[in-house]
Amino acid sequence: MPLTLTLDSHGEQLVAAHLRSGFYHSPEEVVTRALETLAEKERAAPARTMTPAEAVADIRELRKGVTLGGLRIKDLINEGREY
Repeated sequence: MPLTLTLDSHGEQLVAAHLRSGFYHSPEEVVTRALETLAEKERAAPARTMTPAEAVADIRELRKGVTLGGLRIKDLINEGREY
């Protein structure tokens, strides 16, 4: 069944950029490949909603070993104000 889509200007720019690359020959090819890529990504990593407690635990785990090289947040904020 044919389907007609209307893209916003950003979507049009993305399609045009892919067409200019020469890898794709039509807007339909670009959209088809984008949908295939999205489906592959969704199959590989199914979406899961974390509870707030799980999110906090995840953030804490990701922050392990991350340092500011002896700097303090306060110092970084003050340095940012100079610019």
